[in-house]
Amino acid sequence: MTMNSHQTDQKTILVAVTDIFFYTKVRDALMSKGYKIERARTQQDIAEKVSATSPSAVILNMNDETLNAFQALETLKADTRLKTLPILAFANHEEVDTFNRARALGVTKIVSRNEFSARLKDLVEEILVEGVRGEG
Repeated sequence: MTMNSHQTDQKTILVAVTDIFFYTKVRDALMSKGYKIERARTQQDIAEKVSATSPSAVILNMNDETLNAFQALETLKADTRLKTLPILAFANHEEVDTFNRARALGVTKIVSRNEFSARLKDLVEEILVEGVRGEG
């Protein structure tokens, strides 16, 4: 039996967002498209849930002080098994340094919070396609 990246029918997305209202919006939008959602609320949660669930992608709020998204990115990208894991990040649009630092750390795509809210489903599809092609 051969294993490939499409071994399950339902793709799991790990959502690292502590704001419950924003998380609920993301969860509802993605579940309506058939995704299974896992939520990470802490730095430790992210590492544990990535190992436990092997998500198809990770969504990170770069402005979330509780999570320390930069540290999470560094941890994820330091693991050779996770180098190709697609990561969609979002931040306040005026934070140019945040965008640049996230890109330098290897995020697949980073967008403004407004674009994230408006185009969530499309953005997830885009990073999954990029991840399959091995681009980053």
